[in-house]
Amino acid sequence: MKKFVSIFKNKEIVNRIFFTIMILLVMRIGAAIHVPGVDPSQMEEMVNSGSPLAIMNLLGGGALSNFSVFALGVSPYITAQIIVQLLSKDVLPALTELSKQGEYGRKKIAMATRYLTLLLGAVQGYGIIKTMENSSYITITLQQSFWTYAYIVTILLAGAMLAMWLGDQITEKGLGNGISVLIFAGCVRSLPTQITTAWGKWITNNMSRSSGELVRGSFQFVLYILAMVLIVGFVVFIELSRRKIPVQHANKGGNQSMARASFLPIKVNSAGVIPVIFASSIMAAPAVIASFISADAAQANWMKIFNYNETVTMPWFNGGHWQMDWGLIIYLLLILAFSFFYSQMEIDPAKLAENFQKSGAYIPGVRPGKETERYVGKVLNRVTFIGAWALVLIAALPIILTIANVFDGDNSLAIGGTGLIIIVGVALELNAQIDGLLAGKSFEQAKAEASR
Repeated sequence: MKKFVSIFKNKEIVNRIFFTIMILLVMRIGAAIHVPGVDPSQMEEMVNSGSPLAIMNLLGGGALSNFSVFALGVSPYITAQIIVQLLSKDVLPALTELSKQGEYGRKKIAMATRYLTLLLGAVQGYGIIKTMENSSYITITLQQSFWTYAYIVTILLAGAMLAMWLGDQITEKGLGNGISVLIFAGCVRSLPTQITTAWGKWITNNMSRSSGELVRGSFQFVLYILAMVLIVGFVVFIELSRRKIPVQHANKGGNQSMARASFLPIKVNSAGVIPVIFASSIMAAPAVIASFISADAAQANWMKIFNYNETVTMPWFNGGHWQMDWGLIIYLLLILAFSFFYSQMEIDPAKLAENFQKSGAYIPGVRPGKETERYVGKVLNRVTFIGAWALVLIAALPIILTIANVFDGDNSLAIGGTGLIIIVGVALELNAQIDGLLAGKSFEQAKAEASR
């Protein structure tokens, strides 16, 4: 309670919160404006299909299910950021050099990311239009021609660039990382609806029945809320878990208390939600590519391999057949692979060892240089192994519950998944930023009182 009072007494935090809310309001208004020339009346089927596009819809706060001007959301920008980040890791020498040039380099890389966002947004926009049209999720009401598709793609691309700009404004003048906050708002939007649906299913629907049905429904609802709380607690635990590697500095002499206070924290889930988003993008890519070829290719039976909720029978050795959810298996393997890959990008053991040598820091019992690099790499892999499997478990939970028909065909009640990871991660980030702003204000007040 004291923290809430402190927040509302801090003018800067209040202004930042108000600015962030107003930007999110603009996003919600845009998400309700349909793209002219498109009839999205069948989009509800796409939301419940379990396809990778359903995750895009979740991250966009339902903008894709309305086929609104913000249907693409920040997905092209996130993909562009990841690609540019990958190319900056000694793949393209020009980008690698820019990444070492401080503020000037960052501005140039940001500009390159925006240009790539334009290109990816145009390709992704057209691919999504054709994919949904081939699946009968949408109907083009205008005369079908090149200019009609160019018109619709231009509107989607304008919405994506506006969403990117709004995210940048939140980063500068609001609270938290703007892109993360936009995705967070889209994911939070579904929570009240989910709880209301659960209440109606197990409480309201049983009120007109026997008392035994009402008691059983009440027990199921309480169990559902308890399961949701436990899963949120597990995600919070994973997000806050860290492996601390002790670090000493040559200039600190024999001060043991200072040596113990210095450490290198490695998060269990250092990759965050990026592996899930990137895995979803790759799972959606075959359908988008096939839509460029023909409607038959997009509707081919082998495309079911990339759908989480489809079990596909595939031939095996000796004429046998295995019927499995190959989409789910591929999806989880991609999450595992990207978790290790992205954690190595976030915490580069080679660069870390080099920076240690330059600053005179070292890990007790480990020689500087290559041995430090190997040690940090080994610890990072062990920690990431736990974080990657935790990420797989959370991401797979709603899909498994849907396949098992736990909620009697009502897929909207599935708990866990990408949205929950994003909600918890961004909420913790916002809390940390607010704490930082409050601490800065307290320091300024203490300094002003001391100078009197």
